[in-house]
Amino acid sequence: MASDKRDSERVELLGALHGEVMVFQPSAVRQISHGGMQVETSFPLQLDSLHDFRLTLGNRSVVVKGRIAHSCISEVDQIEITYRTGVEFIELSERVATAIQHFVDQLAREKSQS
Repeated sequence: MASDKRDSERVELLGALHGEVMVFQPSAVRQISHGGMQVETSFPLQLDSLHDFRLTLGNRSVVVKGRIAHSCISEVDQIEITYRTGVEFIELSERVATAIQHFVDQLAREKSQS
């Protein structure tokens, strides 16, 4: 009955076809530069894997692609494990690179004035 609603027929697989699911999980950005960032998550990220990150830079929101450069456990308590992960930005569009540059430069100016 449910198959009547499909636009195309599904085919059974004889072997295994592996896939991955992209799940958006919250992360906390702890440091940011023109070329990358350090994030904290409650889950590990695999070295050299690629991920899309949605960042809120002041009043702008951008999506960046990043490569996981390093990751380690930073804190363990009774409830959860926290991971600190270094992310290298890759394939930034000019618009996104400019938005990150302006945001980082503004943070640096504010820090130097305080």
